[in-house]
Amino acid sequence: MRRQLQALPLTRARRWLAPILLPLLIAAVFSWRALELAEAPAAPDPSPAAARYARLAFSFGRGYRGDGWQLYFNEPAEGAGRAAYQGGIDTALAAAIANARASVDIAAFELNSDAITQALRAAHRRGINVRIVADDVHGLADAVNPQLRALKAAGIPLITDERSGLMHNKFVIVDQREVWTGSLNFTVNGSYRNNNNLLALESPRVAAAFEAEFEEMFIGREFGRGSRDQGRVRADIPGGSAEIFFAAESDEIAALTAEIAQAEQSIRFMAFVFSLEELAAAMLQQVARRAISLAGVFEERNSTAAWSQLRALHCAGAALRQDGNRYVMHHKVILIDEHTVITGSFNFSNNAAHSNDENIVILRHAGIAALYLEEWRRIWDSAQALVPGEVRCD
Repeated sequence: MRRQLQALPLTRARRWLAPILLPLLIAAVFSWRALELAEAPAAPDPSPAAARYARLAFSFGRGYRGDGWQLYFNEPAEGAGRAAYQGGIDTALAAAIANARASVDIAAFELNSDAITQALRAAHRRGINVRIVADDVHGLADAVNPQLRALKAAGIPLITDERSGLMHNKFVIVDQREVWTGSLNFTVNGSYRNNNNLLALESPRVAAAFEAEFEEMFIGREFGRGSRDQGRVRADIPGGSAEIFFAAESDEIAALTAEIAQAEQSIRFMAFVFSLEELAAAMLQQVARRAISLAGVFEERNSTAAWSQLRALHCAGAALRQDGNRYVMHHKVILIDEHTVITGSFNFSNNAAHSNDENIVILRHAGIAALYLEEWRRIWDSAQALVPGEVRCD
């Protein structure tokens, strides 16, 4: 809500205060406007290794390929019908599966993308060792989307979690050297309607961390809090580093709040769900400590529910908007100081922290962070400001 300041005539008794109060008033106005408008940080000045990448175009999105990494964002087209849903970012993952030489392990909360389904079926036919872990309800038992059942019927080994918590991961490991993860469910909606990110890291060490998690589920039938805690796995990648950990067996809330506590300039986020009080409190504490800029976009549905942290953040002065996608803004991303990206399947929710199977990736990479910041700005620019009075702070 923008506030208009009206100049008031000064009495003679007050004129002597003008030289003192006016600079303070201007500074206060600019401080408020800077927070309210939430200007995205200037693009970082990354190292040459971090900055080099090729741009990749898709019908419904865009991609980037750098040294040891790939990054994709979809761009939903609201006027397009399902017949036009081709050539999206799911085809990039399908191509990676098609290039597999030995193995493909996939943990899929949902799967109905024809491109990915066909790539998995073709890989299995040519002798690639394909294995699947899926959620029982939203994956294998989903009557509307029979693709997982068809893959199982084709002879691909597939197991489900068979429990009330969600197997919410969305990752693929190719040849035990390359991992694809992010917020993207492997579905038509995920690829063509909802806002998502898809990140690929070419690193045997990162792949080994995900492979260990996959084996816990596929071989050990370990899910949720009953899984073994691998701790945080760190790996160097060209131009930066990555840290991987998994929920709900890890103390992911402490890990995330520790990252927030390192912020010195800015925190940006895009949140499908944001109900973790500890995370909101950590952000606000950092604003109080270092006067950083805090701004974020909430998925509109349920954003003002009693459990949402939108009210707490808004009433403390954070710059917030509700997304403008008439489908779903599905990102689960936090950006810190132009150089750190937190992404993965992990919604900022109690279920993610305490019962689901999730993965979290923390990237310290200026080049990748700059691209996520571009996506944040695009989502912010298309989002809607909070309606005055919609969120009460009294």
